[in-house]
Amino acid sequence: MALSGIQIYKLLPQTNCKECGFPTCLAFAMKLAAKQVELSACPYVSEESKALLEESSAPPIRLISLKSDGYEVKAGNEVVMYRHEKTFYNKPGLFVKIKTSSPEADVKTLAQRIQEYRVNYVGIDLEVDGIALEDDTNEGEKMKNAVKAVRSVCKKPLMLFATSAANLEPALTELNGESPLIGCATADSWEKFAELAKQYKASLAVMADNLDTLAELSEKIKGKGVEDIVLVPHGKNLGHELILQTQIRRLALKSNYRPLGYPTLAFCQTHAQMAQAIAKYAGFLVIDTFAEELAYPLLVLRQNIYTDPQKPIQVQPGLYEINNPQPTDPVLVTTNFSITYFSVANEVEGSGLPAYLLVADAEGMSVLTAWAAGKFDAERIAKAVKAVNLDAKVTRKRLVLPGAVAVLSGEVESELPGWEIRVGPREAVDIPKFYKQVLQAN
Repeated sequence: MALSGIQIYKLLPQTNCKECGFPTCLAFAMKLAAKQVELSACPYVSEESKALLEESSAPPIRLISLKSDGYEVKAGNEVVMYRHEKTFYNKPGLFVKIKTSSPEADVKTLAQRIQEYRVNYVGIDLEVDGIALEDDTNEGEKMKNAVKAVRSVCKKPLMLFATSAANLEPALTELNGESPLIGCATADSWEKFAELAKQYKASLAVMADNLDTLAELSEKIKGKGVEDIVLVPHGKNLGHELILQTQIRRLALKSNYRPLGYPTLAFCQTHAQMAQAIAKYAGFLVIDTFAEELAYPLLVLRQNIYTDPQKPIQVQPGLYEINNPQPTDPVLVTTNFSITYFSVANEVEGSGLPAYLLVADAEGMSVLTAWAAGKFDAERIAKAVKAVNLDAKVTRKRLVLPGAVAVLSGEVESELPGWEIRVGPREAVDIPKFYKQVLQAN
């Protein structure tokens, strides 16, 4: 049973040393009870107290890490049901299934595509996280050869799936120093899988079609010394999958039910399954096929859901040159909210018109939001102009403000004497037309 903040406080040294980052031991205890800090942050807690506090300090959903050469995919450690309550932390890992019956050349080709696939979205590089090998031949050597083929071209983390644990052991010998996931253990096969997971320090996926069986299996597997467990709730249909995933999350977070306090994995065949699994609440996804046009929307959806709503995506403030501008070309102003920046930059770049883009630090807010919050005003714009030494870069001093903050034009003129202040359009899509009709005409 989880301890309350006061109960935890009584087990702490009560020195108020502040080394944990909190002003008092009581404040730290309250955060610990809320699963918002780690017990390791307290440098003076006794070993006896550590044992007593283990349950309260452990996250409600265990953190699972799959590692390979230079890559790591994490799932778990989530503390809320809904993103607006706080935030989600570890994006669900996206793995592509490859069957071991596939010709070696096809395995290598697909694995290399997965390794090389990378797409930029508002300044963020998005990529697939790893490969899931499925033994569909019931031959351990086939799995071993598939691992070799993948590793010859791809270094990303692996999942290995087979109906028999014995068929995975030859492949695991090829993954020394890595932390893969193996599975899926069932009520009939869990003991062999648990022995293998413990021997090779692998995470273990356990599958069942109801929560009682999942909880029972996770406790048995934990009793065998395997701590890193991933739950695979096998739903009858899309609605049943949603119910199982939601119940697991709720029982882990709201009831602190340890047997279900693990990340989940979803096997997905349709777009609807993939989108649902990302939103509710899979820690890992295994998709049947890989296509760039399919992967991109999934990765964007995942990025949007797992972006901290209190920390907007930002770009670095500064001066950006678009289409090789000359000293006589105009300077457009915007904020460092990533979507705002790319909306403006893409319109200007796509038009082929040269311009400087001055990005002011607005703490990652959009133009109107930043202006309303006092984070995008004449003083900040003037500060940005001086920070990049614009006076030395342009001979014609023209500054174009976003149309949504036309009210700032007079104040900016006062802050920047000698500069011509123009008011541009409200929407980025209208910038090329404004540039041609107004800026080039004058």
